[in-house]
Amino acid sequence: MRRHAALFLPLSLALIVVACATYDGSRISRWESRYNDAALGPVTPDQLLAEARVKLDLIPPGTVGRRYYRPMRPRYITIHSTQNYTGDAYQHALALKRGALRATKRKGGNRIGFLTWHFTVQENIAIQHLPCREQGEHADFDGPGNNYSIGIEMCEHSGNDIGLTIDRTARLAAYLMRAYDIPLSHVVGHYHWPRKGLNPPNKDCPHFLLDRGRPGPTWRWFQGRVQLHYNRMLAGPATPLG
Repeated sequence: MRRHAALFLPLSLALIVVACATYDGSRISRWESRYNDAALGPVTPDQLLAEARVKLDLIPPGTVGRRYYRPMRPRYITIHSTQNYTGDAYQHALALKRGALRATKRKGGNRIGFLTWHFTVQENIAIQHLPCREQGEHADFDGPGNNYSIGIEMCEHSGNDIGLTIDRTARLAAYLMRAYDIPLSHVVGHYHWPRKGLNPPNKDCPHFLLDRGRPGPTWRWFQGRVQLHYNRMLAGPATPLG
């Protein structure tokens, strides 16, 4: 989800436009080299949540992007990448709480005047900004992506390990699938949701998990990571995260 650097001031977060990625199996090999799948074993849902390392840092209710209470029953999980190469998860959390991520409120577009989403993930943490039963403003304006999906942003700042970020996101997504009874087919990228009135309507996001700007082998590999962690979970309920 690309944002104007001015929206992050005084954080001085720069943005870079990234060209469409083509499929490159070596990317996946590099990411997988960071994992130790042989050591993975069965876990309870609570143990998988602990692996995801979720830190609660919510936008205060009644302020900025939570000025209005907008309930949601999650049916999807939408995966994004920040395309912000200097801002970490903590800086994104601060920007959201300050209302720094403004957007033009307009009919058929942004509905609240701010960008909001539910989690920002980096290699060592996943910060929660919104309860999962509240709508965010991260996908497709007044479409199902905003109305029914939990938004997860993956960090890309310098020094952050993208491979570990992807795997932490997969663990979180697997947990959310159990907590909200969401099937793997409903774990989608931002690309999945067309944005009415924009050209192109389908965004190249998360760009490093797409091939030529569209879901392909790399996206299917990511879904496999989510399924791997989902299959590790023992029977039992997962506590909803708001």
